[in-house]
Amino acid sequence: MADTTAPAPAASAPEPIPATKTDYMPVLLVPLLALAALPLIGNPTTWVTLTIAALAMGMMIFVISSGLTLVFGLMDVLNFGHGAFIAVGAYLALSVLGPLAGWMQADSLPLNLAALGLAILAAMIGTGVLGYFFERVIIMPVYGQHLKQILITTGGLIVAEQMIHVIWGGDQKSMSLPTALRGGIVIGDVAIEKFRLLAVAIGLAVYVAMELVLNRTKLGLLIRAGVENGEMVEALGYRIRRLFIAVFVAGSALAGLGGTLWALYRETLTAGIGGEVIVLVFIVIIIGGLGSVTGCFIGAILVAQMANYTGYIAPKLALASNIGLMVLVLMWRPQGLYPVAKR
Repeated sequence: MADTTAPAPAASAPEPIPATKTDYMPVLLVPLLALAALPLIGNPTTWVTLTIAALAMGMMIFVISSGLTLVFGLMDVLNFGHGAFIAVGAYLALSVLGPLAGWMQADSLPLNLAALGLAILAAMIGTGVLGYFFERVIIMPVYGQHLKQILITTGGLIVAEQMIHVIWGGDQKSMSLPTALRGGIVIGDVAIEKFRLLAVAIGLAVYVAMELVLNRTKLGLLIRAGVENGEMVEALGYRIRRLFIAVFVAGSALAGLGGTLWALYRETLTAGIGGEVIVLVFIVIIIGGLGSVTGCFIGAILVAQMANYTGYIAPKLALASNIGLMVLVLMWRPQGLYPVAKR
């Protein structure tokens, strides 16, 4: 008797996961803005100088903003006290550079970099520890309460500024550059300040490190998963609260690093240094998209470009121009250039 049993159909192969298309449009805004500014500035040499200065300024703003954008995106915390970490980091670096004045004044790049490295390390460790206690004492009781977060973190910023007056004094401090990083490198008719090159290198290093951690490590996977769905991460058995603390401490340490660079960039230091730059930081985070490191990176460069170009063409419109830039970007992409968390 013939076997009439039909053969079982072969299992169909799973459909491949569609590749994610890379969005290059926000990246193109950087050269487009630079090219749009060239005819308005007129002098190509001045334009190159302003563009390089904007890149250095953008890297410093990115370092300050990068930790805060993760805190916003992952923890949903409106930390208006971020400026305190900027200021405290700069003052801690100043305290370390004082005893190392001989290294700073030596005409030796290795000694100068060693002094800066120790100062930056002290600033990052100090602000990281401060961030841990800030999160435990001030932030933790007001999770999920945005209005209270704004009020209590602003109060924390005011208290921190007053403590700076008590510890370091209220007068303006001088924070001079080391000898080997003063002046600039002349290429043709263009002069490039040495310290700005260092700032660009540090900013790029921080960006690459953050991208590698977020995209190539288990910790980064958990952070990105927490941005998308914190409850799912908790259900898988991971303590997202510890992850929150680690992100907050890292963001505070990056603010200390950025504050040190910003104080050296200005070569002066006051207790209000955090408040001076925090407006640009929030504009960068909003433009880039909450939780997006790449968006923060592009947004910082755009904000620095707009500030430098407008500051040269029409100085009184420098800050207003960045607010206008933010409005235009949000009209184009309401969630920011590279949104991650949709709150």
